[in-house]
Amino acid sequence: MKVLVSDNLGEIGIQMFREAEGIEVDVKTGLSPDELKRIIKEYDALVIRSATKVTEDLLEAATNLKVIGRAGIGLDNVDIPSATKRGVIVMNTPGGNVVTTAEHAIAMMLALSRNIPQGTMTLKAKKWEKKGLQGREIFNKTLGVIGFGKVGSIVADRARGLKMRVIVNDPYVTPDRIEKAGFESVTLDELYQKSDYITVHVPKLKDTIGLINKDAFKKMKDGVMIINCARGGIVDEVDLYDAIVSGKVAGAALDVFQNEPPKDLKLLELDKVICTPHLGASTIEAQTNVAVAVADQIIDYLKNGTIINAVNVPSVTGELLEKIGPYLSLADRMGCLQAQLSEGPIKEVVIEYRGDFQGLDMSPVSTAALKGILAPAVKDGVNFVNAHFIAQERGIKVTERASAESEDYLNLITIKTITLTKTNTVSGTIFGKKDPRVTKINNFRVEMTPIGHLALINNVDKPGAIGSIGTTLGENNINIARMQVGQEKEGDRNIIFLRTDTSIPDGVAEKLRALPLVKSVITLEL
Repeated sequence: MKVLVSDNLGEIGIQMFREAEGIEVDVKTGLSPDELKRIIKEYDALVIRSATKVTEDLLEAATNLKVIGRAGIGLDNVDIPSATKRGVIVMNTPGGNVVTTAEHAIAMMLALSRNIPQGTMTLKAKKWEKKGLQGREIFNKTLGVIGFGKVGSIVADRARGLKMRVIVNDPYVTPDRIEKAGFESVTLDELYQKSDYITVHVPKLKDTIGLINKDAFKKMKDGVMIINCARGGIVDEVDLYDAIVSGKVAGAALDVFQNEPPKDLKLLELDKVICTPHLGASTIEAQTNVAVAVADQIIDYLKNGTIINAVNVPSVTGELLEKIGPYLSLADRMGCLQAQLSEGPIKEVVIEYRGDFQGLDMSPVSTAALKGILAPAVKDGVNFVNAHFIAQERGIKVTERASAESEDYLNLITIKTITLTKTNTVSGTIFGKKDPRVTKINNFRVEMTPIGHLALINNVDKPGAIGSIGTTLGENNINIARMQVGQEKEGDRNIIFLRTDTSIPDGVAEKLRALPLVKSVITLEL
């Protein structure tokens, strides 16, 4: 079996492949997309970091490819749905570089506070600018941590050791969980208002792109400092530039950028900005950890069929996977739907199986549901191996139930999520052999294929409601691909599911919410 390493990988990982019996490894870094496409059909496994782009086009040419291994956590460069469709397992190594990334954020905060890069540059230029580079202490200052996952929680702990006051915001983690760790849980607005430093540790998602923008800066203290070692684009670069020039923000430390490497970025012209070329995971220890992990995982899979840290398939036998595969996809999409319907951190998840599941082990399906629920908060950090652990870590109680009775369908999966303020219930089944359908949301009966650009609209059941919605979308050049209407059993409301050819922008969603007969609008991406 042949393994291709297409990005830089720690030598220890390459050596592990060379020493593995029955495995041949080639190291070919810096290939163009066309060069990689020409040779990929020769290989059973592909090892990447962030440089190689695994596109649908590449996967189509990879006729022998069985597994992709990412030495690191981020999988923005892999078309996971296309890989799944072709039966290619996608693995990452989520634990190998969290400490390194957290330490880099702390180092950047200290360097920013004491003007260390500027001091180095001026001294090397034979200048002695001691007075002009006066810094500030971090002792007793307030650090606002946005995101309390693996990296954010370590940053908070390290900052506490530096005698900082640490406040935390994470909409996916219950306040109790944050407070039990010894930190103060606050709203995002409170964090903006109270923080002397703000550090970002959330994944790059639709809801987090441009999270820190001009409106956020207006709510912050004068002289706040910003640290971003998470993902480029979470901090709006144009708005940050304006905030620094105006004096609102005293400085920024950036390890990540919207475009990497950045070109003609005005931010980098400012003396109050210090930056590094995405070095968060670049330590000897971290690169050793991820190289060993990815080599070990791929060797174990190629030789023994063992699946570790896969993001698109559970660790089950091929026979069971064939039988429960459609349910895995259904549960994952239902979980993703629940995550977008829920308001605030989820306290409890109840997964119920009703009907004839032919004695199948449905525990991987429950894991798929949890993975879908957690993905918006954790993104590439959650997989079939660690989903239950992450749920436990976030204080989410998980209950599974089964009953042989099902009123309307041969079998039915129901997922209930309970937050501090709301309970949502989503039910679904498989039509035919493979077609997933959501059949009920709370009190509304529907029949929805859970994929694509969707909108969930609650409206008053009166003439003109549906027409006004269609007109508003048409005026904004958004085409409705499919519309389904479900009625509340008792009451005067409808639920409308729309599938559109393109996503509905926030501005258009606000126009829909302003319609007289519309009660609420939730846009969904599945």
